[in-house]
Amino acid sequence: MPSYRPPKIASSEITPRQVYLGRREFLGAATLGAMALYSAGKARAAALSVVESKYKVDEKTTPLKDVTTYNNFYEFGLDKGDPAALSGDFKPLPWTVKVDGMVNKPGTFDIEALMKEFPIEERTYRMRCVEAWSMVIPWDGFPLVSLLDKVEPLGSAKYVAFETVVRPEEMPGQKGFFQSLDWPYVEGLRLDEARHPLTLLAVGLYGETLPNQNGAPIRLVVPWKYGFKGIKSIVRITLTDQQPKNTWQVTNPQEYGFYANVNPAVDHPRWSQATERRIGESGFFGASRHPTLLFNGYADEVANLYAGMDLKANF
Repeated sequence: MPSYRPPKIASSEITPRQVYLGRREFLGAATLGAMALYSAGKARAAALSVVESKYKVDEKTTPLKDVTTYNNFYEFGLDKGDPAALSGDFKPLPWTVKVDGMVNKPGTFDIEALMKEFPIEERTYRMRCVEAWSMVIPWDGFPLVSLLDKVEPLGSAKYVAFETVVRPEEMPGQKGFFQSLDWPYVEGLRLDEARHPLTLLAVGLYGETLPNQNGAPIRLVVPWKYGFKGIKSIVRITLTDQQPKNTWQVTNPQEYGFYANVNPAVDHPRWSQATERRIGESGFFGASRHPTLLFNGYADEVANLYAGMDLKANF
């Protein structure tokens, strides 16, 4: 098990906003919980007021043009470029998230109110897709545990289930007789995973509100797990005592499990997980390859969550 703890990098080392987001209108300085603006149904980026975080990796960040044009978001289409091309009609505001189930204080929360209540942290995380490609992304958000503490989970709660919005009129991947997946997209974590300080509810990236194709206005980021655990455009969070299914586990349980922890020693049935292709980096034969790290390099922080577990059986 690698003993790796990423050092901090200065925010000044992150690509300047005017370079990576020239196609968007920069709206200037904003107050906490900046509001996204709309023109003809399309979201524009809004600057976020963020605070520094200790959670940063000392690696080159992936250019925003790649972060925003190379996506899996099947609600908008199957190809990597479909979310950017086909999400223009999606309306991420107004937006509420319902939190219910085994909690003392269930409620429905306005996303902009949450962004004002909880400080928005800038965290640079690795992101590893189960398809063996990866990115390094500066996310902006607040710890999921902040919202969980607000609703006061019951002692009997053991898991947290998540649900994505269903809007076929705005999400063309949800239209038609033959569907790639069952909707809504669902995901789940153990409660201790959800409460871990690394687990983030992201509301932005690169210092501005999330683009539609990246899961606007709020998505989950769990950096030691494969990217499909990072459910996008969340509308419901439910505390439960039953292990929830996730969409890919239901679709193909032989290939996708509940945990989805990054593990170079456990291959996908159809490809190796020992290395990964880093998007946005050039190599001799294309994108450069990196060795895959156990728990995506976050073993020091999270390995204790799985002490005594067979990670090959619990994949």
